[in-house]
Amino acid sequence: MRTTLAFTLLAATLSCVAVPAAAQPTRPFPTKPVTLVVPFTPGSGSDTIARVIAPKLAAKWGQGVVVDNKPGASGNLGALAVAKAVPDGHTLLMAINTYTMTPAVYKNMPFDAMHDFAPITKLADADFALAVHPSLPVTDMRSLVAYAKGNPGRFNYASPGNGTPHHLAMELFKGTYGVFLVHVPYKGLSGALTDLMGGQVQMMFATVPSLRQHAQAGRVKLLGVTGAERSSLIPDVRTFLEQGLPALAGINSWYAVLAPARTPADLVARLNRDFTEVMHSDEVKTELAKQGITVTTGTPAQLEALVATDIARWQKVVSAAGIKPD
Repeated sequence: MRTTLAFTLLAATLSCVAVPAAAQPTRPFPTKPVTLVVPFTPGSGSDTIARVIAPKLAAKWGQGVVVDNKPGASGNLGALAVAKAVPDGHTLLMAINTYTMTPAVYKNMPFDAMHDFAPITKLADADFALAVHPSLPVTDMRSLVAYAKGNPGRFNYASPGNGTPHHLAMELFKGTYGVFLVHVPYKGLSGALTDLMGGQVQMMFATVPSLRQHAQAGRVKLLGVTGAERSSLIPDVRTFLEQGLPALAGINSWYAVLAPARTPADLVARLNRDFTEVMHSDEVKTELAKQGITVTTGTPAQLEALVATDIARWQKVVSAAGIKPD
């Protein structure tokens, strides 16, 4: 009788211990306002996405969501702020793929792009187009390659600065197709576009939304667009794939959200789910589509693989071109 009672009490005790452990709820989140750190100026693609989704996230979480612009050093200043933040989900990085380029350009990085962050999800893509000054006697990418090869070193191309996607995209173009063009870096996109339209530089890569209005007004001529399909914003412009230039098809700006390293796995999963749901809401997709931004989400593992692949790709481009920081 005593033995039976002892086993009964032991079983009851073990069940009381096991049940709460198995049913333990996910840690509370958020417990205070969440900060989305944008490592570039207001009006940039990552800033646009952050400001569109911030109210949606706030409504979902029941906490304020603050967009904090921390520009500088090609996005490194904002990224560093997140890398040093407490890994509790309340400080997140709204990254652009410059994040995978700066490790190749800057030899003394203040953080490790692969190990100091926890990938949450890719958010979206924005296609690039190659624009030239209307005075150039070219009509497509093939004629541009032939014309540039026939006039080596005669033409300049603009970018918003060293190590930007615009800069490395053109260096990839140069290296792949054997053309010699002179790089003229600017302190931002507006100055580069102004000089392209004025003819001080002859060509540049930029996002479709930043070029569309100028192309419609005849101030620039668009020769090709990235992506597997034509952009709905400029449907008359053929893709690089259509023109037989597959090396340029994957050049674009992609956007993602990352947390500090050591963010707990269950919180990473929660953030991935919440960002994915918000990004795929009809309102968000429609608003971003107006800006030429296409929602494209995925798992943390997929984002981690994308970051690793791009870091390796741009390391090769930077090394071959001998690119140095400003």
